[in-house]
Amino acid sequence: MELTFISSPPSDDSDDEALDAYSQAVMTVAERLSPSVANLRVSRRVRGGRVLDGGGSAVVITRDGFALTSAHVVARTEDRGRASFVDGRALEFEVVGSDPLFDLAVLRVDGRDLAPAELGDAERLRVGQLVVPIGNPHGFTGSVTAGVVSALGRSLPTRSGANVRVVDNVIQTDAALNPGNSGGALADGRGRVIGINTAVAGVGLGLAVPINAATRRIVAALMSEGRFRRAYLGIAGGPRPLPPRLARELGRKSGIEVVQVVEGGPADQAGMRAEDLILELDGSPIEGIYELQRIVVSELIGRAVRAKVLREGREHELEVVPAELDA
Repeated sequence: MELTFISSPPSDDSDDEALDAYSQAVMTVAERLSPSVANLRVSRRVRGGRVLDGGGSAVVITRDGFALTSAHVVARTEDRGRASFVDGRALEFEVVGSDPLFDLAVLRVDGRDLAPAELGDAERLRVGQLVVPIGNPHGFTGSVTAGVVSALGRSLPTRSGANVRVVDNVIQTDAALNPGNSGGALADGRGRVIGINTAVAGVGLGLAVPINAATRRIVAALMSEGRFRRAYLGIAGGPRPLPPRLARELGRKSGIEVVQVVEGGPADQAGMRAEDLILELDGSPIEGIYELQRIVVSELIGRAVRAKVLREGREHELEVVPAELDA
C-alpha cells in the first residue's frame, strides 16, 4: 500500500514577518532593559519577632545607583537589602524614601556605572499597545513576558495606616506577572519604562503604577527629601453628575460629592458638609477624583484656597486651608 503524505499549505510570508517583528521587538526590549532590572532580597520582621526573607524587583534609573521599586516590596523591612543584577553583581542597597499611597519607593544601590533605564510617559499609551514586563525574581536571570495594554484609567486602592488613596490611571495589561516581579519594569515597544509592576488583579490581569507627570514629581521628592508631602482636605467622596442646568452652564458633567467629612479636618473647619458637591478648588474645575488629587498637592499645604460647592441647589464659596497628610 502506497502512503500519500499531505503537506502543509505554503506559509504566509506576511504572517512570518509579523511574528518575526513581534519577537524582535520583545527581544530588543529584553536585551536593552534586563541589565537595568535588579532582584531584591530583603528581611522582613513579622509577628513574634520572626524574620522572613522576601524579595521583588527594582529598576535602576540613574548611573550612580538610584532605583525604583514598589513600596510594598520594602515595607516593614530594615530599609536595606541586596540587589542582584544579570551581570553577576550583588550590591547592597538602602531605601531612600517610600510613598505607600502610590506604591512607589526609591532605593540607592551601592554601585557605580550601573545601566539606567529610560523613563517614558504612560499618558501616551493606547489600548492594544505592546508592553513588556521585565523583572528579576530569582537573581542573575531576568524574567520577560509580553502582552498588550488591555485597559487604561483603572484605579488601584492603596492603604497606609488609616489613610486610603486611589492611584488613578493604573495600567492594566494581559501580560503575565511572575512571582517576585513586583517593582520591576513595564516597558513599551521601544524599551522605555512606562510603569512599575505592582499587582496581579486576576488570571491574565496585571497592574502597573504609571510613569507620568504625577509619579515623576513623587520620585523627584523621594530622591531629594526622602518623602512626598501631600495636602489633605479631610473628606471622602466620589463623582456625582451635575444637575442638567448647571452642567450646561459649566460645560461639564460631574463634580465630587462629599460623602464624609473628617471631624476637625480642614474641610470641617471650612464649613464643608456631607452631600456638598465640589465644583471648583483653587479656581480649577473638579470633575472627578483625578482632578482633585492633581490639585491637592504640597504647594497648597497651609495656604487658604477657595472651594466652590453646590449645596441644596445653591452655590457657596468656602475658604479651606489644606493640611499635610501624615502617611
